[in-house]
Amino acid sequence: MAKLKDVKHPLPVTSAEWKDKVLNAPVPVIVDFWAEWCAPCHMIAPHLNRLAEEYAGRLLIYKLDVDANGDIAMQYNVHSIPTLLFLYRGEVKDTLVGAMPYQVLKRKVEEFLSTVPEPSADVLETEV
Repeated sequence: MAKLKDVKHPLPVTSAEWKDKVLNAPVPVIVDFWAEWCAPCHMIAPHLNRLAEEYAGRLLIYKLDVDANGDIAMQYNVHSIPTLLFLYRGEVKDTLVGAMPYQVLKRKVEEFLSTVPEPSADVLETEV
């Protein structure tokens, strides 16, 4: 396990981990609904890696494989991939569908983070 402040890359998440890792996350979360066979999913992966590094400690990015975790995709009405859900305290705040340029994703992340409080120093020490 790593401390939240040190997580600088997207992390995998499964249906079994959804509640603990995503819904109960101590910071805002972006979940990338993707699949190995999805070319647009692979196109945005480097952008998500870059965002995870740039915003380490301020948000977590999780990747959920829809082929292995279809129940969560169905629960959130994900019909196309890639789909990005922006969640805070278990509530979906925004959704993006499809591949888009890095600058569009970064602008959306900035908008999202402007609506939530900054994490406290003790939250940054939380194990994830």
